[in-house]
Amino acid sequence: MKNIVVQKFGGTSVRNLECMRQVLQNVRRPLAADSKVIVVLSAMAGETNRLIALAKQWSPHPDAAEMDSLVSTGEQISVALFSMMARDEGINCRSVLGFQVPILSNDSYGKARIASIDDGKLLHMLDDHDVLVVAGFQGVDDHGRITTLGRGGSDTSAVAVAAALHAEMCEIYTDVPGVFTTDPNICAEARKLDRISYEEMLEMASMGAKVLQIRSVEFAMKYNVAVHVRSTFSDEPGTIVTQEDANMMESVQVSGVAYDKDQAQVTLVGVIDEPGVCASIFTPIAEQRILVDMIVQNPSKEGRTDITFTVGRADLEATLKLLEGLKADIGYKALLSDRNVAKVSVIGVGMRNHSGVAARAFRSMRDENINILMISTSEIKLSCLIEDKYTELAVRTLHQTFIG
Repeated sequence: MKNIVVQKFGGTSVRNLECMRQVLQNVRRPLAADSKVIVVLSAMAGETNRLIALAKQWSPHPDAAEMDSLVSTGEQISVALFSMMARDEGINCRSVLGFQVPILSNDSYGKARIASIDDGKLLHMLDDHDVLVVAGFQGVDDHGRITTLGRGGSDTSAVAVAAALHAEMCEIYTDVPGVFTTDPNICAEARKLDRISYEEMLEMASMGAKVLQIRSVEFAMKYNVAVHVRSTFSDEPGTIVTQEDANMMESVQVSGVAYDKDQAQVTLVGVIDEPGVCASIFTPIAEQRILVDMIVQNPSKEGRTDITFTVGRADLEATLKLLEGLKADIGYKALLSDRNVAKVSVIGVGMRNHSGVAARAFRSMRDENINILMISTSEIKLSCLIEDKYTELAVRTLHQTFIG
């Protein structure tokens, strides 16, 4: 078998015929080098949102499995149209849907996780075709029902396919030229990174950076697939996401500043402070598949304590409803919430070998009169929860402090 190149193109890259023609030019490059190509496509920009809005016209609370069946059609349209165009240009290709690979997943509709990919079937199809145009974002469960992998799921599709086929590189094409030190839309000094480690990219994705879906980075790190993030509309090299090396750790303290406005704060006031209470709070939340991020428990006073944590804004209503139903079991005095919060984070593998990052970050926030509501840390990350009205100021301040 010839060398296999995996390329993924996002919604803005396939939004119309002109953009798809540019995609075709990018596909031609590895073909000219005598490689086989797997092209993973997202739905056209705006198409998934249109389908979601359509579903809500028919049903206020759409069935999750039927919703996946609906929204997965966006990718089906993209791969069919692109394959038609490519075949007219003389390229030996075919479209492939998730269930045809198959890309097997669990049945968590709307946010399914990939279980396995039939690499043998893909290789067999590549024997007969130079290009396979695979629908991103979608899979199939054990019951034969279509599943989707969550927002940005085409990234995960592409990296998972690259891992299954032992490809050395997965190219992720988008409308930006690579991974930046922070969002260039709010910080003019943001710089494109030539390289970033899996761990740094994982933290940046989890902290709100939108360049790659977090699970795609997890796949890349687990199976050691180098990912090249680059622009569909430029030949300029992008950013390589790869293994950490000693030079990355020694060179800089902080590689990037990320932010996430999709945050909500929940506080349980006056919780009975006894063994097992935290489990009685967070186990039911986990059973509802609600992701909890930051958690702070205040010191006990008179046998009671306050517990504060964060969830995604979309999960706030369900979280509050769940906790209201548990009041008799938990024994709290009040339940408070706040949607007007955001998280800013400084990230870098160099933080392992450099001290003083937290102190510098806190001083810079103090100098701008930004109050810190919660703090969480890891070896390579420092995150602060703040009022969301200060998000852009905090990002610019932290970027100037650590990156310049």
